[in-house]
Amino acid sequence: MPIDAALALAAGPRTGEITWAPGDVQLYHLGIGAGVPATDPAELRYTLESRLHVLPSFATVAGGGPPGVIRALSVPGVDVDLAEVLHGGQRLRLHRPLPVRGTAHVTSRLTAVYDKGTAAVLVLRTDAADADGPLWTEDAHVFVRGEGGWGGDRGPATRLGPPAGAPDLTVERPTREDQALLYRLTGDPNPLHVEPGFAARAGFDRPVLHGLCTYGMTLKAVVDTLLDGDVGRVRGYTARFAGVVYPGETLRIRMWRGSGRGGGVRVAVSAAQREDAPVLADTVVEYDG
Repeated sequence: MPIDAALALAAGPRTGEITWAPGDVQLYHLGIGAGVPATDPAELRYTLESRLHVLPSFATVAGGGPPGVIRALSVPGVDVDLAEVLHGGQRLRLHRPLPVRGTAHVTSRLTAVYDKGTAAVLVLRTDAADADGPLWTEDAHVFVRGEGGWGGDRGPATRLGPPAGAPDLTVERPTREDQALLYRLTGDPNPLHVEPGFAARAGFDRPVLHGLCTYGMTLKAVVDTLLDGDVGRVRGYTARFAGVVYPGETLRIRMWRGSGRGGGVRVAVSAAQREDAPVLADTVVEYDG
């Protein structure tokens, strides 16, 4: 079996050091659509060095290395075809606001391998800390088609019920035709997002946008509209990737506001041009009130 769950879970953690500078933060922000309009003071917080604030989802690309989806595939006991791999979900926990410039020690390890019957799900956890203490913890859920059925643990139920009532706010955010070409410069080399032949082998009509690009665009929309542009209020962000986005499509982002200190925002994202085909589901942004 290409996935040896026991071997993968027994593998020791991998550690390393990452660094980032303002230019890395700015590139990430541009990759998720920041800077439009270019002179808008609200956008200059993401693009101008003297005003720079770091959107928390930058943690998923900090250091410029491959994302958790790709790193999970190099764990001993995991030998699968990249064309059968999809990003199933992402969970991010912020321990404090991210600095504009930093050096961090990171530790990654596989914490779970779930048997979904027709697929396997790998969970790669990454913890990052600098000299002042913990910065973030992230879990990347990696969906591998055709690798289930060995009788293993199916994992916990994580689906949420639908939000109650009409959304408090709905916004639309267009993606560029070259969005994936720009976003991949943050460190994600997966050919699924750029090569038509590879995308076809993976079962798609054409290359699809990185799930983490949609993830970042969605968080930016929540911060800009419901959190008064204050990136420091975000404490956690969880999303399940329910479908794909094709570069050039428009994201329709629906938000249901929580209440009180420690509240959360429920979010649902769909592709506007494809009859609201689901893109992100079971999505929650936790924040300080």
